[in-house]
Amino acid sequence: MATITLRKGNTRLPPEVNRVLYVRNLPFNITSEEMYDIFGKYGAIRQIRIGTNKDTRGTAFVVYEDIYDAKTAVDHLSGFNVANRYLIVLYYQQAKMSKKFDQKKKEDEITKLQEKYGIGTPASKDK
Repeated sequence: MATITLRKGNTRLPPEVNRVLYVRNLPFNITSEEMYDIFGKYGAIRQIRIGTNKDTRGTAFVVYEDIYDAKTAVDHLSGFNVANRYLIVLYYQQAKMSKKFDQKKKEDEITKLQEKYGIGTPASKDK
């Protein structure tokens, strides 16, 4: 028990480290049991969400009970080979994910407005 206290007491983690991991490049046919086997080796898991849509296949979110377990999992599983695919394990960052979504939403809105008012893109005006 002293090692756990020492580990948490002396370590200052970077600000991007959190308990939620974003995993990419997963095999499409991976099961939740296999995910628990792979990620459970590094600590207690609160939740795993595997993407099932066309856009989210091959991705998952893994939520650990402890932030230090999540850090250990990222350190050991980034580049881990599962069914001839190398995993990409990142800390989930809400700001980056929402920025990507907002950017796509803005682009769609601009396209709709251009179509509504009959305005072409700058590239089409040059032709």
